[in-house]
Amino acid sequence: MKKLILILFLIGCSQNKNSIKIVQKEEFQYLLNQDIQLIDVRTPNEFFNGTIGKARNINFNSPLFKEQVLKLNKNKPVVVFCHAGGRSAKASLMLDSLGFKEVYDLRGGYSSWK
Repeated sequence: MKKLILILFLIGCSQNKNSIKIVQKEEFQYLLNQDIQLIDVRTPNEFFNGTIGKARNINFNSPLFKEQVLKLNKNKPVVVFCHAGGRSAKASLMLDSLGFKEVYDLRGGYSSWK
């Protein structure tokens, strides 16, 4: 019985239950033409020096980040990017933990987009 419980536990833990999908530049381009929430998680200075499309700037390093993303629609896809992928990966994990249904993260960030 203990083996069965352990096996069921391991199967449950191995399933991908998060809503995060890492996308390449081509799929990201496709998403830009969809009804999405596009979020640039870089600093305001980085954002004002160039962004992608009509992205909204929500600085991941801000203490207000969580409060600001909670104003987004959890049922509408959220597409995030940063400079190289580190901050957007962390932001994606946070969005997933907050119950966002679809989260897309641009592999390589803004630097891969240019």
